[in-house]
Amino acid sequence: CILDEVDAPLDDINIRKFTKVLEAFSEETQFIVVTHNKLTMEAANYLFGVTMEQKGVSKLVSVKFDA
Repeated sequence: CILDEVDAPLDDINIRKFTKVLEAFSEETQFIVVTHNKLTMEAANYLFGVTMEQKGVSKLVSVKFDA
């Protein structure tokens, strides 16, 4: 399931509710969540990002969090 910035309009209380719902459903469903929200990122098992250190050259960055 791909979710693209669905958390953008949410306040911190509702972000926490949202991440709990994702966690509950993640036992049966894999989620890809596009977000800029730090609280949503904190709930992730993996983070993937793209940065541009040089003009015109994109670099993929990934982080796996230990449970």
